[in-house]
Amino acid sequence: MGDKITILGPGLLGASLGMAVREHGLFDTVHAWSRRDETRKKCRAQPWCDAVWETAEEAVEDADITVICAPVQVIPELLVKISDHLKPGSVLTDVGSTKTSICNAAEKYLQKDISFVGSHPMAGSEKTGLENAHSGLFKGQACILTPTIQSNAEGLKIIRNFWETLGMQVGETSPADHDRIVAAVSHLPHILASVLCENLLKKDPAWKAFSGKGLRDTTRVAAGDAELWRQILDDNSPAILEVLKQFSNDLTQFSEALKKGDLQCVQQILRDGKIFRDSL
Repeated sequence: MGDKITILGPGLLGASLGMAVREHGLFDTVHAWSRRDETRKKCRAQPWCDAVWETAEEAVEDADITVICAPVQVIPELLVKISDHLKPGSVLTDVGSTKTSICNAAEKYLQKDISFVGSHPMAGSEKTGLENAHSGLFKGQACILTPTIQSNAEGLKIIRNFWETLGMQVGETSPADHDRIVAAVSHLPHILASVLCENLLKKDPAWKAFSGKGLRDTTRVAAGDAELWRQILDDNSPAILEVLKQFSNDLTQFSEALKKGDLQCVQQILRDGKIFRDSL
């Protein structure tokens, strides 16, 4: 797909991306940058990484594609830093879990000859860091693209082909619709798992010994990095508050049905839940 790809932020997603790009032979060289010196040192020892740079500005020079894999609240700042250093006509994307604020920042700060296509590969894990990366992270998973006026047709085609080559199922929507979708299918489940675990933390610690696989399955995502998720939830709070309100109403309905002994309603909710789960 080109001579050089640059990955800004080689954590779990960034390092997995570097491995996958190398495995598929998509670029001649894979370059990386990290804010942390410790991570830069680890990258230099990775077989997928050809060069590691001290600054993001240096890293993006002459890159055909640049992928920002930094936390969502860091991405606008990075866009400002690299804007004047990106190769004219190159393509820029990101892997942020929210899109409206990032796409707005791209339109505000990037030069017009840079095609920015927002991406959200739904391929994370409760584990973090380069040491947990693997080349198969993206295979078979969904990826949402959020093109805007900063995305030209050729750039959109390139980024779609990029993710599809890595084995992802790619779809497109607007940044605002993306944020509403992930608030329901990603952010709400994480909140529910975290609040459930926080509630259980207040119970007798001995109760954990009597828990089964169901609790572990239900709460797996609660093991995610709290600081990273705080940033995501803060950035998408309007959409999240709306789905929380809807969920609260549904939970109240279930509670009232159980209180009144309306077991037909209870069973219908359980049946509808099973139908959705079986369809995943």
